Amino acid sequence: MIDIENIAILIVDDMKSMRSIIKKMLKNLKLGKFVYFAENGLEGLRCLQNSRVDLAIIDWRMPVMTGVQMLDAIRSDRQLRDLPVIMVTAEAEKDIVLDVAEIEVEGYLLKPLTPAVLDEKIRSVVDRVNNPDDATRHARKSREFQDAGNIELAIRHMEMAVKYKPTASRLVRNVGLLYARAGKMDFAETYLLKAALVNPQDAITRHCLSEMYWKMNNWSKSVQYWCEVISLTKKFNEDAILVGEKLFENCLNHDAIKLFSKLINKTEKNFPMKEKILNLCMEAGEVKFSNHLVSLLMEEFPSNHGLVYKAGQIHEALGDDDKALEYYLEADQYRDSSLDVKLKIARIYFLKKKVIQADNYLAQILRADPTNKEALTMRRSI
Repeated sequence: MIDIENIAILIVDDMKSMRSIIKKMLKNLKLGKFVYFAENGLEGLRCLQNSRVDLAIIDWRMPVMTGVQMLDAIRSDRQLRDLPVIMVTAEAEKDIVLDVAEIEVEGYLLKPLTPAVLDEKIRSVVDRVNNPDDATRHARKSREFQDAGNIELAIRHMEMAVKYKPTASRLVRNVGLLYARAGKMDFAETYLLKAALVNPQDAITRHCLSEMYWKMNNWSKSVQYWCEVISLTKKFNEDAILVGEKLFENCLNHDAIKLFSKLINKTEKNFPMKEKILNLCMEAGEVKFSNHLVSLLMEEFPSNHGLVYKAGQIHEALGDDDKALEYYLEADQYRDSSLDVKLKIARIYFLKKKVIQADNYLAQILRADPTNKEALTMRRSI
């Protein structure tokens, strides 16, 4: 039970001005008999370990240790995991809301704060902590049995929690995950599918489904849910690239392209990620999709000269030497042009029996690299 009159509050924010503003608000609201401060998540954890704290107000973005990292540490610590937390952020982004929901944050506030909103949030959080509903009580009981290694009773209590809150997708998902731990995959699948159904925005459940189907070697269903995850959040984009790479390794090129198409369409202005996808597709020999992709990237990133060279490579692989030559000649105009570009041009001219043009580029190559074997071979043939 938290005594609202004597509540101890920890404020974690890297900005001194923000800490002062919240402190002043709490003083005017007559809340917080004890108030502690920390500049980042790491300092905040030290304070929690050394002081009695009833409620933490944590900023989302901080150096050293972010708010989400601190929350993860709190929820992973048996002594601290029930601490009520209010998250403060200036960004109303979908991914942030998703993370807040998944880390089980009791409150969420958007800057700039007002005294009235802060007062209402603290009092509502304290009231929910002091008077937990039936679903919360069963969920906590389930967690206790999980800690004790009794998965059967953990499942029973989590199912009771779901009876009280049948539309709470996180609770439904947890039943599925518990059944998976018990090795009962049919029940696990049923509950995970139900969780996805009751909440079309639940990216975490869809991620769980994609991983489950992957382990079952059901590639098409795994990719289906991966595409849904990508549509909902950027949180798992790096993992999705690794999945696409594994699909290529297993010769499941169609599924890989489906996944990468969704990633490309849902991601804006992320050249490193898109270039990585392009490179993977080129390495897998998917030249038609690579051609489509490089065209999109050249339009989106017109100043990236490296894409021109890649376009040449793709058209060469497609057997269109004329178009490849156009791109290589364009790439050769840039300052960062390499001998590889000149060698590509020389090779195409050589195959087309355009001796003068080929010899011109071979001369440029041999001035820079007199021992270049391919250039020397072509020169001797000329």
